[in-house]
Amino acid sequence: MFESRNDGASTEPPLNRRRMRGTSPSSIEPRHRLSSSSNDETNKRRFQRSKYFKDVERAFHLPIQARNLNCKIPTLKIVLLVILLGTFLTLYCSPAIYNTDHPTGSSSRPSLIGRWTRETAGADTRYASLLDISWDQISTAIEKLTDKNEYQGVGLLNFNDNEIDNWKQLFPDSEHVMLHLEHVPHNVTWESLYPEWIDEEEEFEVPTCPFLPQLQIPGKPRLDLIAVKLPCDKSGRWSRDVARLHLQLAAARLAASAKSYHQVRVLFVTECFPIPNLFTCKELITHNGNVWLYEPDLNKLREKARLPVGSCELAVPLKAKEHFYSERAHREAYATILHSAHLYVCGAITAARSIRMAGSTRDFVILVDETISDYHQKGLEDAGWKIHTIQRIRNPKAERDAYNEWNYSKFRLWQLTDYDKIIFIDADLLILRNIDFLFEMPEISATGNNATLFNSGVMVVEPSNCTFQLLMDHINEIESYNGGDQGYLNEIFTWWHRIPKHMNFLKHFWEGDEVEKKEMKTRLFGADPPILYVLHYLGNKPWLCFRDYDCNWNVDILQEFASDVAHRTWWKVHDAMPENLQNFCLLRSKQKAALEWDRRQAEKGNYTDGHWKIEIKDERLKTCFEQFCFWESMLWHWGETNWTDNATVTPSPPGISTSSLPSL
Repeated sequence: MFESRNDGASTEPPLNRRRMRGTSPSSIEPRHRLSSSSNDETNKRRFQRSKYFKDVERAFHLPIQARNLNCKIPTLKIVLLVILLGTFLTLYCSPAIYNTDHPTGSSSRPSLIGRWTRETAGADTRYASLLDISWDQISTAIEKLTDKNEYQGVGLLNFNDNEIDNWKQLFPDSEHVMLHLEHVPHNVTWESLYPEWIDEEEEFEVPTCPFLPQLQIPGKPRLDLIAVKLPCDKSGRWSRDVARLHLQLAAARLAASAKSYHQVRVLFVTECFPIPNLFTCKELITHNGNVWLYEPDLNKLREKARLPVGSCELAVPLKAKEHFYSERAHREAYATILHSAHLYVCGAITAARSIRMAGSTRDFVILVDETISDYHQKGLEDAGWKIHTIQRIRNPKAERDAYNEWNYSKFRLWQLTDYDKIIFIDADLLILRNIDFLFEMPEISATGNNATLFNSGVMVVEPSNCTFQLLMDHINEIESYNGGDQGYLNEIFTWWHRIPKHMNFLKHFWEGDEVEKKEMKTRLFGADPPILYVLHYLGNKPWLCFRDYDCNWNVDILQEFASDVAHRTWWKVHDAMPENLQNFCLLRSKQKAALEWDRRQAEKGNYTDGHWKIEIKDERLKTCFEQFCFWESMLWHWGETNWTDNATVTPSPPGISTSSLPSL
């Protein structure tokens, strides 16, 4: 379980803690600094340092020789004191990167002052790791590097003195560069990097992420290997640890700074797996115990390095370019999944239609299990979906026959390796505007949900069998906050990228929404031409209601999901489908009875919205395709515990045509 305590000080004993070499407490930074201000801060520090060195230089060049030898002794003492103080401060304010040895491979020990300074700087427990390194594991890993004898430089981050000496023995002919990383201020928390809400429309402020200090890029030597020791406090929130994230992002940015023709390897020493969508398992050369050695794709890493550090800023602009060209369009697809729920077949068919109406020509891929009948699969194929039959994956922490028992089947998305990227969409939404540009985004790109989490209803995924295996490897240990796949994925992919909520806009009115807010949402639901990219239907689904009005109005606890305007938007797409596909949206007898039951309860409660008074004109009310059609009789015993469902037989096809959904 990843989260078992709140943020707090490390549990490591302060006296016995091994000091980290190469890190230092950062100066006080503003909580929300503009990312673009990093250059300003760098220039400011450079200016201050330059000014200081000039002052020291003046101190060293005092014209002592030109003075009268009969000067007073106290004056000479003052001058010597200034020189000594200047020397000490020069050592203390040494550059952010320095060599610990020479090209000859000298293993001379650092000076006493340098060692004392670095050990004092390493006192920040957030960056400390008590892991006892297995050098056999590291030796085994670097044996995979066939060109290691040609390495010019090895960059080391967050290792102590003894560990650095061991690195020198492993690479005796390389220069060892101690990487110095200023620490993140203590007021930068995971919640400030991943806020629940940001002002995406910039009505009141421009969202900005907290500033994370970066490593200085060394001119020489060229770094062939970057090694980093990561903290991993398994008793706490290690997957949402700011220091751990900072170290990995710093290593990624440093590696991404390499010239395009020069390959850089990155090695992590940690008990916990590194961020799986920053350094991917496809790039993993070897994993041995607590050692993870990567050969990252530098072009992709450069793109990731340019992303906001968290969801504190949009990774995609609100007004994104809709005309996106990709040379690998044949390796990109929209995907969804149906398991144990043929009631969503109509939704998936309509979603496919909406994608084509929005202008996309990408493939549609749908994962189905054995509970989806051949009849329903035929309808999905006619709508344009490519069928992939899967074996369901059981959620080991779910109860038998619970709603979430099989929802870990979504992990099968990562096995769609015929594609480089997929945009997963839930089957209960409409694509109102083309979102093909999201294929340009990395895994995981999604809208925010609650707290620091993302909503998995629309997300960018990069299929990979090894990522699928990672998901399966931790299935018994990770606790999902909501008991479902969304909670589990949020524990694996804690580093995610925020896309505007217009790209997964929930049909939902919060209890605290003002009248103006509700009116604004209603306008968005019905805008023509559309403003929203994706409209996500919560509560009772439109195809399970009569088309006359949103049936969420008739259930007290579901009225927050009720919108007749959004309801009509869905039915417009439905009506644009061929009749043979509309047949998959017919109502079962049991559903008709359920709708009438809810209507009667609303009438009994005299709900003020008055939807229960509306006469039903939906032709599906009188259309029956099942063996049992007398749905009114079901109401005689509705709700009784010994009542049986006479309408559960899978219906036979009502004259399905073989014509496919036409392309637009």
